[in-house]
Amino acid sequence: MTLQEYKKIKMQDPEFAKVYDEVQPEMDVVRAIIDARASQNLTQKKLAQRTGIDHAEISKLENGTRNPSTKLLQRLPDGMGMVLHISFEPKKTTGRV
Repeated sequence: MTLQEYKKIKMQDPEFAKVYDEVQPEMDVVRAIIDARASQNLTQKKLAQRTGIDHAEISKLENGTRNPSTKLLQRLPDGMGMVLHISFEPKKTTGRV
């Protein structure tokens, strides 16, 4: 069974779907940080050097055990020569109740 197949089955459970939806924004931030760093071929250590953020803090951000402050979110793209964009968008209907 693939991860997508497993997720599809689990999402049929309303309690699982609720928790999944609650943590999704945090996971989106984590994925964006990892993807941006990887697109620059940077290690966590190199990103730490460029941003002045402790390597352990970057590791915690990427493994989801620390939520970034807005100030920290500004420093990360600066160290990668990128710009941070944050937006509010209408919720997508999923058909779940």
